[in-house]
Amino acid sequence: MKKIISAFILSSLFFFNLTVFSNNSNKFYPNDKAYKQAEKMLKKMTLDEKIGQLVHIGVNGKYMNQDSYEFRQIKRHITENKVGGIIVFVGEVYETVHLVNRMQEVSKIPLLISADFETGVHMRMKDTINLPWNMAVAATGNPEFARRIGVTVAKESRALGVQQVFAPVVDVNNNAENPVINVRSYGENPNKVARFGIAFSEGLQSGNVLATAKHFPGHGDTAVDSHIGLPVIDYSRERLEKTEFLPFREIIKSGIGSVMISHISMPQLDGKEVTPLKNSIKTDFSDSAIVTENTTMPATLSQNIVTNILKKDMKFNGLIVTDAMDMSGLTLYFDQGEAAVRAILAGNDVLLKPADVDATIEGIKKAVQAGRITEKRIDESVLKILAWKNKLGLFKQKITPLNEIDKIVSSQETRNLSDDIARNAITLVKNENKVLPIKQNQKALVLCITNGNDINWVGKTFSNSLKANGLETKRIALDSRSNEEEIAAAVSEAQKADVIIVGLFGRVRSGAKNSAGIPKTSESPLREIMKMDKPNISIAFGNPYLILGFPEINNYVVSYGDMESLQTATANALMGKIDFVGKLPITIGKYKRGTSLSLKK
Repeated sequence: MKKIISAFILSSLFFFNLTVFSNNSNKFYPNDKAYKQAEKMLKKMTLDEKIGQLVHIGVNGKYMNQDSYEFRQIKRHITENKVGGIIVFVGEVYETVHLVNRMQEVSKIPLLISADFETGVHMRMKDTINLPWNMAVAATGNPEFARRIGVTVAKESRALGVQQVFAPVVDVNNNAENPVINVRSYGENPNKVARFGIAFSEGLQSGNVLATAKHFPGHGDTAVDSHIGLPVIDYSRERLEKTEFLPFREIIKSGIGSVMISHISMPQLDGKEVTPLKNSIKTDFSDSAIVTENTTMPATLSQNIVTNILKKDMKFNGLIVTDAMDMSGLTLYFDQGEAAVRAILAGNDVLLKPADVDATIEGIKKAVQAGRITEKRIDESVLKILAWKNKLGLFKQKITPLNEIDKIVSSQETRNLSDDIARNAITLVKNENKVLPIKQNQKALVLCITNGNDINWVGKTFSNSLKANGLETKRIALDSRSNEEEIAAAVSEAQKADVIIVGLFGRVRSGAKNSAGIPKTSESPLREIMKMDKPNISIAFGNPYLILGFPEINNYVVSYGDMESLQTATANALMGKIDFVGKLPITIGKYKRGTSLSLKK
């Protein structure tokens, strides 16, 4: 009798998904054949194997001896916990692919491999070409650039054994104080964000790589980074529909295959209050964690947000993935077992990067045994995951050949694309003293102010490009560790220079306290330099909103990132080699969206 009931449930699940597919024939979904094969596999799986498929672990791509503790732990999660996938983080190209191949070898069911390739594979893999941030792409005004990025990322992802990319970001960045989205967004206009996001996802999925819209239900209007706290967006459903929801609705209609849910509190969608744990689990983000007042259920764990709004109202039937389960937006309020159970009950399919894999799996299993989660609910997600693995070709080939990588990844074509975008993105916002273009054969101080630990090389590409254009440059860098003597030396050099060029490297750094800003220690010397009676230009190589804190800046360029292509294009524009043609995709105080100054005009 149990076998008959089980067969009926599986058959029902299959026909449900088949109906979904037939109603979405233009979408990037598994076909009926993929679901039939998934159904056959599901019938033979144990509960442990099913639960494992829901959990995807994170690994860094580095060399590991097979006898090392770290290697054995990853292998244990594959063989004993039977996890369903891996998200790869920072590492070397060949080490990453080799490590993943080792894990694919020991996995009974092929692993789904994913990565946050928002700016191309360089976002996670060293020694590769870095494509510009989304906001730079939007500044060109041309969605075709987003499509070309998608095509390129698909080709390179496939060469590296990655089948799912956690991009595009379709959050609407309409909050100047947002510390984590910022230039990762296509801008503040929901329709434009949708157009560019759709172009990217269609390009990506044309290469049989699963695109993932994030971070539903919208992370743009926050001043808290969900890596270190739980942001609260207290808006009505009506307001959310006009802004945050719009890009997600449109990209779902276009056929995107996956959506990522964020750890965000939206009281008017789910008002159930949550309180911090007395002893939360220790994670990479614990030291900088922020406890937010009056928080409600994170979207990741909200059935109303995930099932009622995303799945039922927006009619999304693709793969639903949580944001990383080890982020403080979740770990401050729930232990890993309880968070996992609630995430599944909310309607998520994949639990990404738990802080404690064992506790996560144990929590789910106990919930099933206690009747809190039905096995049918587990089967719904597992059937979907297996069908996706089939569609993405993992049952035909799960091992990635190493001998093709250097023929495909970071080709000249990729470099040309990065350069093309950069030339069309650099935006001149303020040009009060008409000091541009900069004349050759002058002594220039290139002062680079950074919020990273890259003082020895930050801005070197920019400085060298200025030098190649005929300036005599001296590069000085300041960071949060710079002492009074070093700061005084920078001001002294500014006094000697004919022209001062300030590179503001306040870049988005997820989970960092000083994300998107510049060090407090650099504010005073910057203001002092702005008062000097000589030409000075400030460039935002990252956070474009920095001028709001320094209204005395009288010449302001926005480059949207520190990628080599953007640094080179900025130098060429300052020297008049190319014109400024980018347009602001955001409003910065009195500088409205669409602002675009041209030297030729």
